[in-house]
Amino acid sequence: MDDKKMFYEEKTPKTSNGMAALFLITLLILVSWAMFAFGIALLVRTSGNPLGIVLVIIGALYGFLIGWIPYGGLKILKPNEALVLTLFGKYYGTIKKEGFYFVNPFVTAVNPTAGTTTQTSTAPAADPTKVALAAAGVNLPAGSLTLGGSKKISLKVITLNNERQKINDMLGNPIVIGIVVVWKVINPTKAVFNVDNYKEYLSIQCDSALRNIVRLYPYDTFGDDNEKTLRGSSQEIAMKLKDEIQEKVHIAGIEIGEARITHLAYAPEIASAMLQRQQASAVIDAKQMIVENAVGMVEMAIAKLSAKNIVALDDERKAAMVSNLMVILCGSRDAQPVINSGSLY
Repeated sequence: MDDKKMFYEEKTPKTSNGMAALFLITLLILVSWAMFAFGIALLVRTSGNPLGIVLVIIGALYGFLIGWIPYGGLKILKPNEALVLTLFGKYYGTIKKEGFYFVNPFVTAVNPTAGTTTQTSTAPAADPTKVALAAAGVNLPAGSLTLGGSKKISLKVITLNNERQKINDMLGNPIVIGIVVVWKVINPTKAVFNVDNYKEYLSIQCDSALRNIVRLYPYDTFGDDNEKTLRGSSQEIAMKLKDEIQEKVHIAGIEIGEARITHLAYAPEIASAMLQRQQASAVIDAKQMIVENAVGMVEMAIAKLSAKNIVALDDERKAAMVSNLMVILCGSRDAQPVINSGSLY
């Protein structure tokens, strides 16, 4: 996708002080009402007075119709909020700094996610407006938008908790994995104009990136510490996941702060078999370590007995001693002492 063709250069619209504009608009409406009242008084005193007619017409038009239009240009922004404005379908500008502004009253704020429900993994929180309407016996039709959706774009850090997915790892084993992504909008103009719904776009790209990354690694290698795995290299995999998601959502003006694996397990259909395999691998590793250490202990015992001339051992007695020590050291049960009253010969 050619990013240059979809890039809108962010610009700041012409704005004025909102408080001064509010005072001036209100003052003009009050003046128009005074003109209207004065014109009525003139007409009452002198029927057909041209000045009275003019004052009544101007006062009525402005005080009751035109004068209220400028109030639509008053905009209030809180910290970490932005407004993307259009004027008759054309991009007008973006306001990102908090404050009270007055802009062209005919501009329209654009936010494709306002009043919609983003499809994410977690169950969406109950909308208070719909809850209140339901309590009052009013049921909104299915698919209706949330009432009162804000046209402001949040620039705050947001956490996206996507639902768990079943994906095959590099070895073809089905695993269940879930991630959490920390993100924020850094370019609201791109977020509004480059994609249809930037929240839904992010969620879909997170799923796609997760599938691409998981297919490159096995869940576990059962003893091969040199190979990277989903279980053993979670930090490195999280960094690669973050980079891939960032590459995909750059066009939407989104910055990925962090991507972490929150859930990782074998799929239920193979979990039991893989648990047995892990247990068998652990037993083999433990036995191997026991045997290696036992051989060293036997070798040390024979060497010290020979060096201190405690007892003279021929090859047959050494073999018997080695057998007994290995049974004691490598056995899974406690040793049972046996008294030998005879001789080996």
